[in-house]
Parts: sequence; structure tokens; C-alpha cells
Amino acid sequence: MIGSLEGKFAVVTGGASGIGRALAEGLLAEGMKVMIADIEEGRLQQAAAELGVPGVRTDVSKSDDVAALAAAAVAEFGTVHLVCNNAGIGPMAALAELTMADWHWMLNVNLLGTIHGVMHFLPILRANAEGGHFLNTGSMASLKPVPSLATYCTAKYGVLGLSEVLALEMEAAGAPVGVTVLSPGPVMTDIGSSTRNRPAELAGGLKDVLLEDSVQFQERTVDWIPPARAAQIAIDAIKRGDPYAITHPAMLDDVRERHRAIEAAFEAEAARREG
Repeated sequence: MIGSLEGKFAVVTGGASGIGRALAEGLLAEGMKVMIADIEEGRLQQAAAELGVPGVRTDVSKSDDVAALAAAAVAEFGTVHLVCNNAGIGPMAALAELTMADWHWMLNVNLLGTIHGVMHFLPILRANAEGGHFLNTGSMASLKPVPSLATYCTAKYGVLGLSEVLALEMEAAGAPVGVTVLSPGPVMTDIGSSTRNRPAELAGGLKDVLLEDSVQFQERTVDWIPPARAAQIAIDAIKRGDPYAITHPAMLDDVRERHRAIEAAFEAEAARREG
């Protein structure tokens, strides 16, 4: 458990807007020194100037970019205590409308981006005598399937699995590195305009959809929260060493329904064998 954040060093990807910027603001308020990274140069430089922190232009889908970010953080701070693998995209499309380019784009950013962050920063955190922590941004879509979000769910399920295995391995190794998965529900960010950063060579069927206009959210009452609220939930979870940070506890029934279906499959097979 990382405990107090005062005087420690953090890196936040996707830090120029949304939950990432709110995380940077919240961590600064905790007394941390923060470096932000983002793919959008203009937004990055504006946010870095407004927050008074260093900013490094980073495409998390590229391993070399994240390696350079890790090197920049060590050069700036000497070490790193907290890595927030937060950068992500969220366009939608039905499976039948997807192209392989859609899959590559989504997995490159939302899954490989987190993998790159873990692989390049893990040696730094493990070498830190004060310990370290990863905050990996998953989603409620890490915990339950959502129609029209096949690529997103696949990536975010992967982030959850990666994080849980990493936590188990760090515990088994006695390494002072914790892991928290942030699983946000509806948060008021601009993830609904993700295609603004889509590489031209990966054009496909995924489309920007405002979550509030999507069928999934029109069919239910949803509690939308500001990025600052999601960020504070995450920061509190980091300080406690919690494995999961949940922004919308009222969505438990959706997750429980999936878990019950899995449990029922186990029970049914056990009953068949007894019969």
C-alpha cells in the first residue's frame, strides 16, 4: 500500500482532459509532483501550463513512446511512485459493422496502452524503496458485457485481467507494488469524440456516440458524475490499497447478474456430474 502521497511522484496518461486531468489535479492537491502525458499536443501543453506540471506528448499505443515517457519521468523526478494508465478511447459499433482496423485501433490504445505502461514502469516502481502503485483505468465494461461495445469490452476485460494478475504476482514476490483498477460508470468526459485522434490508416466502422444518446443509457436512469468525483474515488482507493475503485455502486445488480450466470453454469455442471 502506497499510503501517503505527499512528496511522491506520479505519471498520468490521458492527462490533458477528462478523468486524467482530474487525477492530475487531485494528486497535486495531495502534495504529489505530477507529469502528464497525452496524444493531443495542444491540449497537453495547455493543461501542463495551467497545472504547472511537465507534459510529454505520448501515444500510448506505441511502446517506444511510453518507454520515452518513463525515461522522461525518471529524468525529471529521479523515480516514480504512481503510474495512472488512464488514456483511452470509447467509440461504438455492432460487431457486424466492425473491421479489423477497428479492433487494432481499440486494442492498441485501450489494452496495449495499459500493457506498455505496466511493462515500462514496473521496473521503476519495483526498484523504488518507498514502493509504488498502478492505477489502471478499466470500466464498468470490464465487469459486464455491453452491446455495441465489443471492442471496448474486450480491451477493458483485458485491463482487468492484466491488473489482477499483476497484483497477485507482486504479492507473491513480496514486491511493494500495489494495483488498483478504476471501473467508472458514466462520467462527463469527451470520450464521445474519440475519433478525433484516430489514425487515418485505421479507419473503420467504429463511430463516436455520446453515451447519453446511446440506447444503453436511454433505457435506464443513470447517475452522471464529473471527472473530479471519479478521480477522487480513485485516489482514495489508491491510498487505501484497494484493488478496485467503483464510481457507481448502484450498478452492482448489472454485474451481479453476469456473475450469477457464471455461477449457475458451474452449479449446473456439478449437478449433471452428481446425477
